[in-house]
Amino acid sequence: MSNTSTQPLTPLSSGIHSLPTHQTIITGQSISYEEPSSMQPNPFQEHSKLETVRSRLGLHPHPPVADEHLLQEHHQLLWSRIRLVFREFFAEFFGTFIMVMFGNGSVAQVLLSANQKSAPGGDGYGAYQSISWGWGIGVMLGVYVAGDSGGYLNPAVTFTNCLFRKLPWKRFPIFFLAQFLGGFCGAGVVYANYIAGINDVEGNGIRTVPPSKTATAGIFCTYPQQFLPRANMFFSEFIASTLLMFVIFALKDDSNIGAGKLFPLGLFFLIFGLGACFGWETGYAMNLARDFGPRLMSYAVGYGSEVWSAGGYYFWIPMVSPFCGCVFGGFLYDVFIYTGDDSRINSAWFGNKRVARGRLPLLNQETLPEGKV
Repeated sequence: MSNTSTQPLTPLSSGIHSLPTHQTIITGQSISYEEPSSMQPNPFQEHSKLETVRSRLGLHPHPPVADEHLLQEHHQLLWSRIRLVFREFFAEFFGTFIMVMFGNGSVAQVLLSANQKSAPGGDGYGAYQSISWGWGIGVMLGVYVAGDSGGYLNPAVTFTNCLFRKLPWKRFPIFFLAQFLGGFCGAGVVYANYIAGINDVEGNGIRTVPPSKTATAGIFCTYPQQFLPRANMFFSEFIASTLLMFVIFALKDDSNIGAGKLFPLGLFFLIFGLGACFGWETGYAMNLARDFGPRLMSYAVGYGSEVWSAGGYYFWIPMVSPFCGCVFGGFLYDVFIYTGDDSRINSAWFGNKRVARGRLPLLNQETLPEGKV
């Protein structure tokens, strides 16, 4: 016979379990009841506050945390409550942080060690394909880190999911901020790690951008080939971003073959392939957070205003073109392949209920289920 007894946990509709209103303690043959102190936090009240704050931020009211974890005492601590509120923000921040550290780190190692005779093979520590490996691994691991938030890591991908997959628009600003800051900080850590190598290549305190022969600014953000006209710069980023989004939707489509739990591995091959096939002309940024954040960091540490003016003020293209390309890629997949009802393409008037209600008298209402628009 057990020598303790407690009230069973009662499941709530949210998936969070309530705590017993009192605790029964049996010691030997005596039985006593301990009523909870009025100073102890009410779990229902705490959960209600948590849901309210998260809803105002545009996040799902219930954090992506296992139910049994929410019952642990440490979730009454201040930092634990802050973490529950901003869990997705932190996930996107650190996912992008990891992605940029691996990506920028691979470029730094290849560029700074070029022609180094002490390397195996006597020609530096890595080739161009090493960069494709670095970015592919960085994206894969970043998605593993940011899985609870969706693992978007890219404002253009987030925007496209809001547009076509009904991701709440309120989440876009907070995810955008997290991704931008993650890219900025990740590039900053890479710079701090390789500052001695940069000084060795460029000279102490000297920082240059392409087309300088000793330029190291390309470690952190993309610069186009000098012969490219602006239209080709934009199109190069556009087509890479289109492929990126089209294949991401395919990998997430369980009604197709889909990738399931192997989605991060599928992303690795996707990013590696894009770098191997479309990376030469503009550096295949495809991501504002991966390019603008590190570019701003490089400006802050001394690379100067040329980070903006290089390539005929190229800097705006990897900010704008990925949005255009990702939206187009998502549009193509949903129009021609995707059959799920969570796409706005497969919803009346692209999911715009106001337009649908306004046009309802013009539709054959007999074909609509009762009470549905």
